[in-house]
Amino acid sequence: MTRFARLIRVISAALALGFAPAMAPAALAAPEGQLSWGVHITLAPTYFDPAETPGLVTPFMILYALHDALVKPMPERPFAPSLAEAWTVSKDGLTYDFMLRKNTRFHTGEPVTAEDVKFSFERYRGSAATLLHNRVARVETPDARRVRFVLKQPWADFMTFYASPATGAAWIVPKAYVEKVGEDGFKKAPVGAGPYKFVSFKPGVELILEAFEGYWRKAPSVKTLAFRVITDESTRLAALKRGEVDIAYSFTGPLAEELRKTPGIFLANVYPPFTAWLYPTEQWDAKSPWSDPRVRRAVSLAIDRPAINQSQYLGLARFSSSIVPESQEYFWAPPAMTYDPKRAKQLLAEAGYPNGFDAGEVIGDTIYGTAMGEPVVNFLQGVGIKARLRPMERAAFTAGFGERKLRGLIVASSGAAGNAATRLETFAVSGARYAYGSYPDIDGLFAEQVDEQNPRVRKQLLDRAQQLLYDRMVFIPILGSVFINGVGSRPEVHGLGLLPNYPYSAPYEDLKLKKK
Repeated sequence: MTRFARLIRVISAALALGFAPAMAPAALAAPEGQLSWGVHITLAPTYFDPAETPGLVTPFMILYALHDALVKPMPERPFAPSLAEAWTVSKDGLTYDFMLRKNTRFHTGEPVTAEDVKFSFERYRGSAATLLHNRVARVETPDARRVRFVLKQPWADFMTFYASPATGAAWIVPKAYVEKVGEDGFKKAPVGAGPYKFVSFKPGVELILEAFEGYWRKAPSVKTLAFRVITDESTRLAALKRGEVDIAYSFTGPLAEELRKTPGIFLANVYPPFTAWLYPTEQWDAKSPWSDPRVRRAVSLAIDRPAINQSQYLGLARFSSSIVPESQEYFWAPPAMTYDPKRAKQLLAEAGYPNGFDAGEVIGDTIYGTAMGEPVVNFLQGVGIKARLRPMERAAFTAGFGERKLRGLIVASSGAAGNAATRLETFAVSGARYAYGSYPDIDGLFAEQVDEQNPRVRKQLLDRAQQLLYDRMVFIPILGSVFINGVGSRPEVHGLGLLPNYPYSAPYEDLKLKKK
């Protein structure tokens, strides 16, 4: 027998007995190298804590690295088993039983248990927290690996609100650690069960994460992730060109065109369930011009959306006539938005403003608020409405919006997952996180659909609510989705587009650097 034949026999025998051969496969190699992002927003500690997700997709840029959920969107399916390996629903729709996966651990080395799941749900205070807590009668923990959610009554959208990035309620934090360090301590040094663990954070500068080789799905192949805060778009592009970052988020206008023409860099455009709109916060004040639907309709007619698309997004953005994206379940398709400044002036005159009026501030973040707010201000001036743009850093803008401290016209946007009900719950009904007012008939339709188990009837109710929002122009749609990003030469797998309808790189454990 040759030496080679003897080696094959030894390996075959070892495999038959369940032993691995002495030669370790390359897949088990230790993580190495670093991937760096040029991030378009200022990272805030609130993004490190699943309990505080604000109904926007932004925090999931970090959550997918630091934390893990019972169930979450993954490349293979929108509700993929993660910390929970399986779940069942009772015939009466009242009970959801989750079985936790074996050998899942937090970065401290402690196992993920049913008590951590219960604690994380009860601690959750982000978007839709009131709705979730009001609908769940109790959370039971029969043993360390089983969690049971008992609802007060059947709720067809429980998994959509609980286990999609519409909220962060299903993302699990370690109870013992949070209780030990406190809420502020957790934000300063977060611990999760995700593929990367916290190393350091310099506010306004950089977040550093390191591979957690004990992650249940797979050990990451990239050792270090660096998220560099570069809010200035031209500086972000320069950093990408110089190779200081490997992936840079969010480009618009001439810089997007320059990015497209730069050798060695390619565009990685993604299409999350994103919509952007103007929100007149004073439409419930009878003394305000915004209380007249004709004024709101006039503003819509004054906006040349194709021009904004071409000048800011290379003509790649999708159009939207609703705050609900077309890709989401229960979407109602309204008529297309039209550009008619002559008709806009007529409506203003009919409403008593033949010479226009001073609208005060148009407030938005430094990303979409600037890219869309600047042309909007110009279009409003074209029909006699004076306005001044006020851009704000994204975390401050989101906080001010949610606390109802902003006044005037808000350039609002959302790329959060979910369906029409989750989008309306966040922005359109009484008690919604970002609602400055509401309408009783829309509130009634929303409340009715929450308890409706027939999908056809639910759609009719949600269609009617969306139609009323459109007829009254409660929200003035601007554009739909495109997220233009740049990728350098080092990543082999950059993660953009791996998760359908998601704007950022993920899953992080799947990312790879090119071999040198």
